[in-house]
Amino acid sequence: MIDDFEQQRVTLSTGIELDVVDIGPRDAPTLIFLHGFPESHRTWRYQLPYFSDRYRCIAPDQRGYRGSSKPQDAESYTPDKLIADIFALADARGVDQFTIVGHDWGGAIAWGVALGGQPNGLHPAWSGRVIRAVIANAPHPAIFQRLLHTNAQQRAASQYIRTFRDPASDPIIAEHGIAGILAHAFAGRVPSGGIQPPDEIARLLKDWEDRDSCRAMINWYRASPADVPPIDAPYAEPPAAPFPKLHIPTLVIWALDDVAPSGFVERHTMREKDFLGVVDIAVRDRLAEGVLEYGLQTEEQGSIVQAAARLDIKERGIGVGGILQPVAGLVAVGVE
Repeated sequence: MIDDFEQQRVTLSTGIELDVVDIGPRDAPTLIFLHGFPESHRTWRYQLPYFSDRYRCIAPDQRGYRGSSKPQDAESYTPDKLIADIFALADARGVDQFTIVGHDWGGAIAWGVALGGQPNGLHPAWSGRVIRAVIANAPHPAIFQRLLHTNAQQRAASQYIRTFRDPASDPIIAEHGIAGILAHAFAGRVPSGGIQPPDEIARLLKDWEDRDSCRAMINWYRASPADVPPIDAPYAEPPAAPFPKLHIPTLVIWALDDVAPSGFVERHTMREKDFLGVVDIAVRDRLAEGVLEYGLQTEEQGSIVQAAARLDIKERGIGVGGILQPVAGLVAVGVE
């Protein structure tokens, strides 16, 4: 069992207040960790103590989660606002440059943070502030959108998003909270407990008792611009759209049994050589405690992929893997 982390209440220039873990040397390189749905800063309960001896580690409960601000309108959860929160959080904590680390929905926001904040990034005011990115189980948004329109496997795996967005789900959320909507959307695909220890499951269930949080978490999906066609809609290439690339050191990690981004997404993403300029692939048996060491040893080891090869894998789970999917494998794709 890992004890509670001390959190601080941080007021952002975006008008939002976040509960934040901020540990490690203040003059050390900074890692900002973004959790996914439907979790909290405790997604990173193994990584925070592991890295905080040599990195400043910042892990918020993001907008809509736990004790952080949770506006009830869907418009408050558009990606531009969620991304702006992260730069505002860095500002509030006196951080200029940082590595962004994200899992699941946190990974999706990490893509936006990295694309906006890399040198010569999409957002000039943030340019040069993001120096590395580590993203777990979150596809590049352009690849994901294309597959929703062209690939039956990924479209089927993403139908839960349509369930989350359906107003007919509101009574389920009101009566049964997130546990109820998960059971409804992932019927037959959600293992009971998985690799999460019972005390962590109990923490999540306690968090999910707050119906304002439940509605706020679902609003992340309702505000997303991702177009998820019905399962029986025609398949066709979507209209051509910009395909922004990352030019900073980047690591993408996949737990292969994730029920949301299908296995096809991982294989397809790795074939997109022009997507990240992939230089190598490392495959391991278990998504693990300390797995983020892969992407965070570049100064000492010289290469993300070399660091991946040197990591001693331990049999621990990470993030929502314990609730929504068993973690049977790991693919790590790195670029210098």
